[in-house]
Amino acid sequence: MGSILRLTMRATARPRAARRGARRGVRAGTWPVLGLLLSGCLGDQTGAVPQTAAVAVPREAPRTTGRERTASDADHAKLVASFGGEYRSPAALKLVSDVTDRLVRSTERPEETYAVTLLDSPVINAFALPSGRLYVTRGLLALASDTSEIAAVLAHEIAHVTLRHATARTELALRSQLVSKVVADVLNDPVTGAQLQSQSKFALARFSRDQELEADTVGVRTLARAGYDPFGAGRFLTALNRTTALKTGTGMAGEPDMLATHPGTTERITLVTRAGRLIGAPGLGVDERARYLAAIDGIAYGDNPGDGVVRGRRFLHPGLGIAFEVPEGFSIENTRNAVLGTTGEGSRRLLFDQVESHPGQGLDEVLKATWSDVIEPGSLENRMVAGYPAATALSRGKDWTFRLAAIRTGETTFRMIMAAKGSTDPDGAFRRWTESLSSIDPAETRTLRALRLVVVTAGPGDTVETLAQRMVVPDKPLERFQVLNGLERGAHLRVGQAYKVVVE
Repeated sequence: MGSILRLTMRATARPRAARRGARRGVRAGTWPVLGLLLSGCLGDQTGAVPQTAAVAVPREAPRTTGRERTASDADHAKLVASFGGEYRSPAALKLVSDVTDRLVRSTERPEETYAVTLLDSPVINAFALPSGRLYVTRGLLALASDTSEIAAVLAHEIAHVTLRHATARTELALRSQLVSKVVADVLNDPVTGAQLQSQSKFALARFSRDQELEADTVGVRTLARAGYDPFGAGRFLTALNRTTALKTGTGMAGEPDMLATHPGTTERITLVTRAGRLIGAPGLGVDERARYLAAIDGIAYGDNPGDGVVRGRRFLHPGLGIAFEVPEGFSIENTRNAVLGTTGEGSRRLLFDQVESHPGQGLDEVLKATWSDVIEPGSLENRMVAGYPAATALSRGKDWTFRLAAIRTGETTFRMIMAAKGSTDPDGAFRRWTESLSSIDPAETRTLRALRLVVVTAGPGDTVETLAQRMVVPDKPLERFQVLNGLERGAHLRVGQAYKVVVE
């Protein structure tokens, strides 16, 4: 993931997971370093222990002890819960499991056993554990357009398992830590030890990026051996890149920093396209577009209304009972831990989250405790904001100027932060934003419906523009329709072909 802007903060307490059933979407948490992450990541979120689909391959499952199975199941449950729980779609689960089965038979380790779990998260992600558990979010299912594209993602993740990347990475990390500790403690040279530790972070990042590229290459070969279109990998990564660009609002996808564990998406597209050409010309294998679209027809799209939703410039969270509207020019995104926002040119950022506070603790103390940069002397003020008790302050960093607020509604404390690049004080826009905070009218809550993705067939009079007009999305309906359906700008619809549209 690419960090657009880092805000260094200190947290004062644990999340409210065990108290009053903390809701998803905006929650308290321990954030030693918070990155405003606005770009997507594919390896820029309640649930009981989920059911999974074990891939039906006739082979022996890895042998584990009872204690290992218990620990594995517990970790699995925690992981699934952290991504919003299991998403139940029998048709989609069967398709993903069938594709996984076909891919595994074409790997160098066909004896491996895998189990697939769909995650109820709008983020675009998929990952695999060394144990053979595969996870795919519904956000990723919505973005892919055919079985070759979803197979490309799964082949990449399976490659990580077959290549034993997790084990190799862990061994390298442990080795690096051991060398640094020996130099610092045993040889009594902490400076060199610190330098080695810093160097090992770069080596680990490079190692991880190399792993990703290796998994891409092996994945494309597995795709072809399994009979899928090897160019599906390039198509999916292109769609991911375009989605990332829409999220940033700049029209250009951000590249990772030096310590990013994933290569730039553009680099990956070049690699997988080259790998596909080494196998043959485009048109190889099958993409099974109709089968894929039938399997995902009707799946949920975007945020779960109970976890907070974005409607244009307005954010509403029925569970927390609050809403606000961001100033003109901002685009916002609801993530698991915060609402993040940015202007199109990237010169302003905002963050809204929930923070922990102790009984009797003043809001000025909450603000100081959750912000590690220097607060401008004399700027800290206790006052009423939108009818709620609040503390506000100004903080100036090297490259950014921040306006901060801690606001208490009932027993809940929220934090609102706006940043402007350079020395410009964003006070005017910040005040308009904080003053828009309000409680949600129950009638408005009842109007919030989950969005879903439906498949429609293009008729003789349909155009890209007319179908895009049916898209119920926060912004850029035309661009989002094009990305969801793998259409380039200026492309025309084909009469009788199926396309994805987002509706209520």
